[in-house]
Amino acid sequence: MSRSGRLGWYAGTAVVLAVAVLPVLWIVSLSLKSPATITDKRPWPVDPTLENYRSIAGSALFTRALLNSVGIGLTTTVLAVALATPAAYALTRLRFRGEALVLPLTLAVAVFPPVALVGPLFDLWRALGLYDTWAGLVIPYLSFALPLAMWTLTAFFRGLPWEMEEAAQADGATPWQAFRRVLVPLARPGVLTAAILVFFFAWNDFVFAISLTSSDRSRTVPAALAFFPGDERFAQPVGSIAAAAVVVTVPVLVATLVFQRRLVAGLTAGVVKR
Repeated sequence: MSRSGRLGWYAGTAVVLAVAVLPVLWIVSLSLKSPATITDKRPWPVDPTLENYRSIAGSALFTRALLNSVGIGLTTTVLAVALATPAAYALTRLRFRGEALVLPLTLAVAVFPPVALVGPLFDLWRALGLYDTWAGLVIPYLSFALPLAMWTLTAFFRGLPWEMEEAAQADGATPWQAFRRVLVPLARPGVLTAAILVFFFAWNDFVFAISLTSSDRSRTVPAALAFFPGDERFAQPVGSIAAAAVVVTVPVLVATLVFQRRLVAGLTAGVVKR
């Protein structure tokens, strides 16, 4: 690469990093400011304090919402991966009528606007007793996360050497045993990628969480942030909301940094033919 090309690459990288990192740094700065200095226009806290973090740690609203986010996210992830893995195997290995339409149709569901489903789901869930429950959030999450997991795993399964499955069956293994003991271990990076993407989707959702819950029993953190009370009657809880946003962002950042290589491997699987 020429010198001008490298300079352009570095400049573009710097712009992307600035756009991605500056909002996070700004939220961290707000979370370290006291209510008296929250309106200070300087981008850094003059007198940093952890009061906002202590206030949310002692808030039943936040701790309950955090528990709901973890539980609903993990439940959605386990169910989506458990259903998407055999479905992706079937789409890549088995031959049946209409197989070419299955994946496009599932992807069409994934790109459907969630806000268009909130009204019908609100009425349906109230009639079925699913409103303000974990199941009432897990089901719509699965409808959007399952196509994403299937797409990721299908691309990964297409790049696996099918000769190993055939060799296992030649040694006496059943198709299910070959799938479970040979293909699934080989597809572990793709499974991990799908699991992380599904968990991120469930963790960050706001539309369903704010519309299909009415109490702390099932409300997740993104929705709970809208109900944070201030220290005074007419005070805006900017610092507390910023501290809560930092706390819920940390798991996402840590997971991305720890599994970044597996994420890239899973997302780029199937690009190069083997």
